[in-house]
Amino acid sequence: SQRNAATGTVRITASTVAAVWLMPGVLAALQRAEPGLQVELVASNALDNLLRREADIAVRMVRPAQGSLIARKLGEVPIVVAAHRDYLARAGTPRSPVELLQHRLIGYDRDPQLIQGFAAAGMPVTPAHFALRTDDQVAYGQLVARGAGIGFVTAYCLASWPGVRALLPMLQIPPLPCWLAVHREIRGNKVVKRVYDFLAEAIPRELQRSALT
Repeated sequence: SQRNAATGTVRITASTVAAVWLMPGVLAALQRAEPGLQVELVASNALDNLLRREADIAVRMVRPAQGSLIARKLGEVPIVVAAHRDYLARAGTPRSPVELLQHRLIGYDRDPQLIQGFAAAGMPVTPAHFALRTDDQVAYGQLVARGAGIGFVTAYCLASWPGVRALLPMLQIPPLPCWLAVHREIRGNKVVKRVYDFLAEAIPRELQRSALT
């Protein structure tokens, strides 16, 4: 194994949510498997990191469209309604989607995604329905984790938030696809290929593990 060990530096970019709550466990496993590697993790929602050569490998929740990139779909990331048990003890637990409107909802500030999602489910809402609003995904997650209200989060985050549980399993929210991308010109680099192949196996395992917790 020492003869095959990789050495060098690989720069990985992931969305802020994935960088905070998905990638740490994956990268810890990578360091154990390849202690000679140095990894730089870039938390960014920008989609053009690879094209601008600001990173070697990207983990994205949207399929890269550029022809110069090689992309591999790793799986689907469930989105769940979730709240901390302290909030539920104070406010009660919603038993149906329509009961969500009776609760303190955590929403986005300028991003219309949640409002559009409610409308698609036949429940038109306005920003006023959300007691707390932020477009910062990490701050959003922390609001849910601290019991500020009910939010909509990626399922893998729940493993890192003691006391937070998923609600309303009957509410079918479209999942996010998880893609792994690399620039064609560096895919053949030995160190980049090793990390790419490791992530292609480790991330689906991490997603599966978090789905079972």
